[in-house]
Amino acid sequence: MIGFGMFQVMFFLVFALVIGVFIMGLVRGVSQWNKNNHSPRLTVEATVVTKRTDVSHHHHHHGTGHVGHTSSSTTYYVTFQVASGDRMELHVDGYEYGMLVEGDRGDLSFQGTRYLGFVRK
Repeated sequence: MIGFGMFQVMFFLVFALVIGVFIMGLVRGVSQWNKNNHSPRLTVEATVVTKRTDVSHHHHHHGTGHVGHTSSSTTYYVTFQVASGDRMELHVDGYEYGMLVEGDRGDLSFQGTRYLGFVRK
């Protein structure tokens, strides 16, 4: 019965690790959201330097059979360069991503790491 006791310990450790990682991610997300809320809203002249996407694939299984489906989600990022030469990569929605073109110049509005908008000049 030693094997069964070891299994319980290992199961608990893995479970605790998964819960710990989830809680850490949640705390980081809430912390960043709070930091953004307390940051000033700024508008600066900027140039669109580059754009990128991050595609995540998700596999969903239903029950014990092999029936399931796959879905994907895309996250959009745009890198802006300001007059000082500093660059910042901000998460934007799909519509904004499609409207922005590398080389566009204009006024970038943001709050912390939160993208608020871009108006071309």
